[in-house]
Amino acid sequence: MTRAAGFYNTLLEGNDPAIVIEPLNGYRLKERMPDNLGKFRIPLGVPEILNSGNDITIVTYGSTVRIAAEAVRQLALHGISAELIDVQTLVPFDIQNTILISIKKTNRVLFLDEDVPGGTTAYMMQEVLEKQSGWHHLDSPPKTLTGKEHRPAYTTDGDYFSKPSAEDIFDAVYEMIKEAVPEKY
Repeated sequence: MTRAAGFYNTLLEGNDPAIVIEPLNGYRLKERMPDNLGKFRIPLGVPEILNSGNDITIVTYGSTVRIAAEAVRQLALHGISAELIDVQTLVPFDIQNTILISIKKTNRVLFLDEDVPGGTTAYMMQEVLEKQSGWHHLDSPPKTLTGKEHRPAYTTDGDYFSKPSAEDIFDAVYEMIKEAVPEKY
């Protein structure tokens, strides 16, 4: 929620309307409150690389970031190096081409979020692969991993059956890497 405060501080300096979506699961996390909470700013349109990797780029945001981070840890145990990118803002989106630079390095990409198929993952994929011509740098077909095509239940069971899990992410990435390097995986 410290990051949300940084976005609020940045947005309150401007004159444009904006929406900040706070993942509800973020309220359950304990964070150290920074001394500069009222002055802390986060630039818009600049993704954060949470884990550096060489085999695949995983692009996500919001509540799926923590889930993806767990999957990245599991993948590392199997010798798969995943770059994890939190896009942080959708509009503006990746103004420094951070994701494209990562794809040039890894040559593979998985777009991940808890939205329904064709939602935000499709938007992110279009921004990177079509508008930034990221498809030129892919050695494997791009992949999306989204929530299921139904309205989720409002419990943790609903999250489990409706939203991508760390295991779902692991399986998707492992299959992509296995296709690229079958002799190793």
